[in-house]
Parts: sequence; C-alpha cells; structure tokens
Amino acid sequence: MTGRTPPFAAFEWMIAWRYLRARRAEGGVSVMTWISLIGITLAVFALIATLAVRSGFRAEFVDTILGSNAHVTLYNAAEVAPNGQLTRVIDDYDEMAARLAAVPGVTRVAPLIKGQVMASREGRSAGVEVFGITQENLLTIPRVANPETMRGDIGRFNEGVAIGSGVARELNLTVGDRIRLISPDGAQTAFGTSMRVNAYEVVYIFTAGRYDIDRTRVYMPFTEAQSYFNRDGVADEMEVMVANPERVDELTMALMRAGGERVMLWTWRDSAGSFLRALDIEDNVMFIILSILVLIAAMNIISGLIMLVKNKGRDIGILRTMGLSEGSVLRVFFICGASVGVLGTVFGVVLGCLFAIYIDPIFAAVNYLSGGGVWDPSIRGIYALPAQLRLEDVLKAVSLSLILSFGVTIFPARRAARMNPVEALRYE
Repeated sequence: MTGRTPPFAAFEWMIAWRYLRARRAEGGVSVMTWISLIGITLAVFALIATLAVRSGFRAEFVDTILGSNAHVTLYNAAEVAPNGQLTRVIDDYDEMAARLAAVPGVTRVAPLIKGQVMASREGRSAGVEVFGITQENLLTIPRVANPETMRGDIGRFNEGVAIGSGVARELNLTVGDRIRLISPDGAQTAFGTSMRVNAYEVVYIFTAGRYDIDRTRVYMPFTEAQSYFNRDGVADEMEVMVANPERVDELTMALMRAGGERVMLWTWRDSAGSFLRALDIEDNVMFIILSILVLIAAMNIISGLIMLVKNKGRDIGILRTMGLSEGSVLRVFFICGASVGVLGTVFGVVLGCLFAIYIDPIFAAVNYLSGGGVWDPSIRGIYALPAQLRLEDVLKAVSLSLILSFGVTIFPARRAARMNPVEALRYE
C-alpha cells in the first residue's frame, strides 16, 4: 500500500469520517468538533455581514451625494464690485454653461442661485438653503425628480417651490400650503437694507434619502431666485454633472480652462473625501479585527485534532503497522480538520448572505423589540441600515476562512503522521 495509493483515496475519507462522527466514549471529540464548527460559522457570518453593511453604507452614502448634489461646482473668485463690496457672481453664465457642456464627459450644466434663509409657517421656523434652478435642470436631479417618496407635482415647479420632506415635517407643511421665506438681504432703501419676506406655494415635496438634504433644502425657480436674492442677470455658481463621477478628477483641468481665468472648482470628492477615506480606514480595521475572530475560531480545530490524535494513538499505531504511510495518516487528520473548516465556512456564508438579503425585516424586528430609535438619521445621515452583498466580499471571507482552517490543521496532522507506531502500541 505504501507509495502506491493516490492522495486522498476513498479509504482516507472513510477513516476521517469515522473519526469525526465517533463519540467521546469511542475516542472521538464530537463536542470539540461542534464547537469548532459553530465558531467558524459565526466568525464567517460576522465577517460577511459586516463587509456587506459597510459596502452598503458607502454605496448609499455616495449615491445620495451624487443623486442630489453637483458632481462639480464652479464659481468665480471674489473681486471688488463698483460699489466697493466683494462679489463672486457669474455674469456670463449662459456662455460659461455652453463652454462647460462642450467638455467631453460632462452630461449637464446648470447655473444656480444659492442662499440661506429662514423658513416659517404658523409660528414654526427653520433654517433652510434655497437653490434657484430651472425646472428643466431640476428634472435631471435623480434623487429629486425620482425620489424615494414624493408628494405633489414637479411639473408645477414654476408656480411655487419644491421642499424636502424634512422641511415639510419640521414646519408641518403639505402640498398646497404656503411657506414664508425670510432673507436679511432684501431691498435697498434710504434707511438701509430691509428684510425680504415672500410667501410661496409648496407644489412638490421629495425625500432624497439623506437626512441633511431633506431637512434643509428648498428649490425655487431660477428667475424668481434671482429676484429674491438680488441677483438680477447673474448666477452664483455652475452645477456640473459628469458621466463618470468616480473619475471626476480627470476632468478638473478641462473644466477650469472652460470656466475662465477667475473660476474656482470644488468636486464632490472634496466635500466627502475625508468621510470616504475614514470609511476605507474603518473597513480595513474591521476586516483585521474580524479576521482575528476567524483565526480564534479556527484555533479550536487545533485543540480538537490534538485531542483526536491523542485518543486515536492506538489506531494510528495499528494503521501504520498495517502499512499505512505517513502521508496517508497526515491526510486523514487533515481531512478531519479541513472538513470542519469547509462546513463552517459554508454555513457562515449562507447565514451572512441571508442576513444581507433580508436586512430590512431583520432591522425592523430589532427596532421593534428595542422599542424604536435604534437608528437616528440625524446622526447617520441616511434613514435605514443598508447592506450590499458583493461577490468580492464573499470570496474574501471564504478565502480567509479556508486558508486559516487548512493552515492550522497542518500542525496536528503532521504530529499524527510522525507518531512512532512502536511507541503508540507499547502499552496496549
């Protein structure tokens, strides 16, 4: 038999299976095997679930940014106006928009009027940010034109204003109500600048999916915003959308050349880059921590195999005396340990994938059992715990688990293979 049997022959699998299912009274380690199996299952489940949540959180965060905000914002550097005040308005916004739209990779350019005002209704008040934009350009903003939920008719945008659902909730507004916007920079009079107070009908309420956007944003028709903020004939900035936001940095030089000498540029990565980098660092740290948990779970395989080798010393001696090679003995005990690792990994993958797929009902159940308030959107920015199951993350968890499981199995298996059959049978 020695030297002629192929590796992982059927009899090696048979012996390994008998050892794995043997009861403790028969010299088996079934309890330790179950502990190892459960430990690896839970560790792989935790790793996949964590990676899915982190991927989902990042994807949702980026999607809400790109779906509600400009990919690139261009504005002029400040200069001294004839009245002695600093100004950074864009006079030739139509010509600039045409030049920017001609840049390859740009999908849309929209001039904007922006200003922060106080919104009020029936004794309630809230600070909001007003975006002056044309209806044509508003319809191209994905998270506003096609939001998670909406009320009203965006087609009537030119007849009033569109507001976020957070603003509507804060001021107890619904479609058809009138909202008062109060700006400190109103009309110029002989006695100075007076506040400007205008009332507008709420024609559209949207939920973009980001708490800070829904809570503060108000869209106003562009020409009305020019009049309201004293920006007649000018725009404050240019909102640029590109075909590939992830590669927006490759377009910055071309956009600056098209914008002109005074133009300054701000991309979505500039505003969210530090947060995304923090997420990447956190992902790496979490992966390392959970990898240690997988290693700890895999270490139980060593304990189980060492006990199995000790209990099966007599059997090893008999098998070696019958002609079983060291390699066959090594493979028998390697199969014992690797089988636990493979089964634990499979069960962990199944549980982790089910968790990512059914995260919404799971999260709803946890929120219900805890009495609500588990997820505060004002802190986390989004309304629910997201999860994105990626093949890359699953393969990463599977590879890590199998490598560690196979690696730790080698040592006790080699110990069994090198056992001297004479010593094993001396006291039998």
